[in-house]
Parts: sequence; C-alpha cells; structure tokens
Amino acid sequence: MKALVWHATGDIRLDDVAEPQIEQSTDAVIRLTASAICGTDLHFIRGTVSGMKPGTILGHEGVGIIEQLGDQVRNFDIGDRVVVCSTLSCGYCAPCRSGNTAQCDNANPNGPEAGTSFFGGPQTTGPVNGLQAEKARIPFAANTLVKVPEGVSDEQAILVSDIFPTGWFGAEIAQIQRGDTVAVFGCGPVGQFAIASALLMGAGRVIAVDPHDDRLAMARRQGAFTVNFEKEDPVAAIKSLTGGTGVDVAIDAVGVDSQHAHHGPAAQQAEQKAEKHRQEVKEVAPDNYDHQHVQHGNWIPGDAPTQALEWAIQALRKAGTLSIIGVYPPDAQTFPIGMAMNKNLTMKMGNCNHHAIIPHLLERVRMGAIDPTQVLTQVEPLSDVISAYESFDKRQPGWIKTELLPSQ
Repeated sequence: MKALVWHATGDIRLDDVAEPQIEQSTDAVIRLTASAICGTDLHFIRGTVSGMKPGTILGHEGVGIIEQLGDQVRNFDIGDRVVVCSTLSCGYCAPCRSGNTAQCDNANPNGPEAGTSFFGGPQTTGPVNGLQAEKARIPFAANTLVKVPEGVSDEQAILVSDIFPTGWFGAEIAQIQRGDTVAVFGCGPVGQFAIASALLMGAGRVIAVDPHDDRLAMARRQGAFTVNFEKEDPVAAIKSLTGGTGVDVAIDAVGVDSQHAHHGPAAQQAEQKAEKHRQEVKEVAPDNYDHQHVQHGNWIPGDAPTQALEWAIQALRKAGTLSIIGVYPPDAQTFPIGMAMNKNLTMKMGNCNHHAIIPHLLERVRMGAIDPTQVLTQVEPLSDVISAYESFDKRQPGWIKTELLPSQ
C-alpha cells in the first residue's frame, strides 16, 4: 500500500509499504477513507520536534472503515465507519477513567511514565505508525476509535479527529466564562477551532493574532477581532481593544514553530532579541537551526520559539489564564516564567484528551450546531501528498486545512 514515510529531517516520501495486520487482541485494522495534514506533522519535518524514527508513517488524523478486529475489541463490527482519536488510550486505566485519556498508562509502548502516545510521532510517543496511508493498525481500538454517527460526512469527521477537539480542549482547560475576552495566538486550523470553541462557550469577545491575511479573514468570518502582528504591535493592539486591561484568557495555538515580526513596530523588538531567538531555535532544532535541511524554501523552523508565549503573557490581564495547546517538545527548556509569575497567572497546558471530547463534538456536528468544514480549504489525493505538504508548509494563501484522500 501507499503511505507517507518520514526518512529524515526535510525528507518525506510516498512509499510502498506492507499492509498492517492485527498484532494484539486489542487492535483493529481500518481502511482509511480520509486523512489530513496537521501543523504538528510539520514540526517533525522541520526538526523542531526531534527523535523521529526513520520509516515511521506520518499522520494522526483519520476516518475509515473497520476491516479487521482483534478478539478484545467488542464494541465495534467489521464495516463500521469510525473516526480515529489522534491520541491512543486504553479506556480502563486510572487516567482514562478520569477523562485524561492523553495520559493513558498503557497506550505508550515506552511505559506509563512516557506520557502521550499518538500516531505518527517520535520514539517517545511509541512510535506508532500514522494515518497518512491507505490502511492503518489501530492499537487499543475499543477506545481509540469512535463510531461516526449517521449524517456526519467524512469531511466533517476528519476535522473532529484532532484539530476541533484540540481547539475545544484549549478553551475548556482555560475555563472560559460567559463574557470573557479571549486572545488566540495562531489562526491555523487549531487556532480557528479555538476561536469557534471560545465563542460556543460564551466568550464575549475573541481577538485573533496571526500574520497571514487569509487566516485572519477566516477568523473574522467567525466573529473574531483580528490583529496582524506584521502590521502592528500585537500586545499594544490587544491592550487598545480591552481598554488597557488585557484579556482574561490567552490561548497559544502556535507552539514551537512560532515566528517573530519581520515588519512593522514589533520588528524592532525582535531585532533586539535576535541572539536569544537564535539560541532558542538551536535548542529545539539542533540539526536544522542553521537551515541545514531547508529545500526550496520548505522545512524552515520557526525563528522565535517563545514569541507567542511572550506575547500571550504580556497581553493577559493580571490573574488571567494562559492555555497552551501548541506543541512544544521536551527539548524546549526556555519559558518566560518570571513574567508569568509576577502577574499571578494561571497556566494550563497539554495534549488533548481526544476520546473524552470527540463523541460530544460529533454530536454537535450531527445536530448542526457547528459545521467544521468551514475550516477545510483543500482536498488532495494521497498521491499528491508531498506537494500538498510543501504548499501547507509555506503557508501558501488558501492552504489552511488539507484533507487527504487515499489513492485506492
């Protein structure tokens, strides 16, 4: 079968690989009818999340049809249409029973202290082969799969595999109250769903921060106020929009590939921190900090890994809440803790507890409360996955979220 395989930083290939088989009694094998490209995947190719094992199939979003079931998977039938939870979970350990399914004690082959296991990630997460393929093995399938309700399309379901629940998780852990003013840093797919989720939870005002006009336009269509940090100082703009107070909640939906301003009033501040930013990039991307694996303008690491965090902390009111759902690797050791501590901020962060959230969101979609396909901008065949990655990586206008269709 065809699958997108990680070979090295800056080196991904659409390869012929063996079809997956049942390996454990808790496994299932699905035929994928949809997958997707996520910004998290770009971290692995850019080298800002290290530890990838050559030969790992990428991708952690999927919708498909069950073709094989292990003996212990007793809540599904062959032929069921399912959405794949991006993070794996057993469903019966203490963290799973408390709803913290991203911290399952049993899903990660590296042991209960290893943390989140997800598809297509580095060795610390398994590794478990991913979903940008024609078929996939699903470990702990009874909890890692969720049946897709009648009336929910593949296009809708694929967006509930990861990015919608992650955006919801970011708003949920921030404990948004009715009337709160919320700033969302990063208007990629997860940021768009963080905006939608904050509004569904009753936020009185959402301010979206990003440098790309198409993403800001999508945020405005949702009702967000927008700030382009390449044209104005984002912290000053947010303070102006909040009467000088700052926001109640800030959500970092960017992560380690954050970028500083290159134009406008915020660029001068970035110039003063150039060496600091360079050291941060070297810390998180040791084999690509000097663009050793950049090809034709692709796979460039973010040039200021802590920039979104700094802006978020500065934009918060005193005693506000910072929610971090952008991906940061264990190698990221730099954090503006003093700035946060001296504002009495509450900070919450982590990987989305997909299984605890996805059924609820699928029901909202089925009822018509929200149509997640408003964020879907591209549908491409798996055969064109490399070029799709290149366009998404360069943030080409219009490339916000891409669904992949298997070639079979």
